Amino acid sequence: MEIFQQIIHNSILISGAIAWVVAQIAKTITHAIVYKTLDPKRLLGDGGMPSSHSATVTAMAIACGIEAGFDTPIFAVATIFALVVMHDATGVRRETGKQAKIINDLVKQVYEEDMTPDEILKEFVGHTPLQVCVGAVLGGVVALLICL
Repeated sequence: MEIFQQIIHNSILISGAIAWVVAQIAKTITHAIVYKTLDPKRLLGDGGMPSSHSATVTAMAIACGIEAGFDTPIFAVATIFALVVMHDATGVRRETGKQAKIINDLVKQVYEEDMTPDEILKEFVGHTPLQVCVGAVLGGVVALLICL
């Protein structure tokens, strides 16, 4: 029972988890507004506005700084990790999503038939720089609210 108490009082873990949940809900709402349809799969999906990955890692990095100090190794590691995750989201993962869209379109044109859901490549995998920035701001706000 002591372990459970420690987990629920871990502000770094809680900040990251809450930032992820808030970002996923915001992403689902944003998607519904833009596409005029509610897609429940967006609650757990990648890609979209805001970046839940960015929100999560930023919340954790800022919470590390608040809890342990901004001059500690844990804050340094969390910050570098957050930067790597956000860079990857706008780089490799974003390009992967672009390529998936092109491949899906090509397969439809060449075979002139719809693909099964298992055959369709995921197109929502990366983020624009704006989606990453909004996610990072959201994560920072969550960490501040949880830790202060």
